[in-house]
Amino acid sequence: MKRIATNIKHLRTLKKLSQEVLATELNITRSRIGSYEEGRSAPTIELLIKLSDYFKLPIDILLRNDLTKATNASFIEIDNRRVLFPITVDYDNEDLIEVVPVKASAGYLAGYDDPEYIEQLQKIKLPFLPTGKHRAFPIKGDSMLPMKDGAFVIGRFVEDRKDIKSGRTYVLVTLNDGMVYKRVINNIDFNNSLLLMSDNKKYNDYSIPISDVLEIWEYTCSINTQEYSEEELKLSSIINMFTELGIELKALEKLM
Repeated sequence: MKRIATNIKHLRTLKKLSQEVLATELNITRSRIGSYEEGRSAPTIELLIKLSDYFKLPIDILLRNDLTKATNASFIEIDNRRVLFPITVDYDNEDLIEVVPVKASAGYLAGYDDPEYIEQLQKIKLPFLPTGKHRAFPIKGDSMLPMKDGAFVIGRFVEDRKDIKSGRTYVLVTLNDGMVYKRVINNIDFNNSLLLMSDNKKYNDYSIPISDVLEIWEYTCSINTQEYSEEELKLSSIINMFTELGIELKALEKLM
């Protein structure tokens, strides 16, 4: 129960609450809060439910994850619940990009909000990206020509659904269709849905309720890989492609 003890103390500190104030909010005594934070006793199921409701965090995240390195910016809201969304940085404190490999894309729907799953993904750094959280996703099929199977799209995480801009392309993680890359028309104000369009017109447009969208990532850049051999398309090679691209652009910046 050491993890829940440190998590309670850290979450209380993030909200700048004293033990007494938190105890009042949870309708328990201050000494019980102290006992939990010091690991002298474990919260009951009823108290875990209260903590989950108060901090808007699933119970499994409270119990299983080390939240001591998380900030308020490390969480995102999904259906009035927050999930841990750490931004990974390197030794220079620059944001890193997680790369979702083709073989792992099928499992992304189950692991997108699991910090341990995200932690296992390989990471790259590109110096030219705008601020924000970015992730690289593999493209399947030919619905978004000229990109084909094996291409990767780097997307910037969209926190507020109101920021979805009609006509732009996005990677969407959805309840029923899994991970898709489409051109989007924002119909949220009209009927709480998004119209998803393919650039390859042999595919029909379709709408999905915004409530079915778990994550959305706005297109930032891409790498087309159809000119490479199967051997060259190993994940390590794709990582190198991104890295070399970043080095070339960094060198170009110095010349300008």
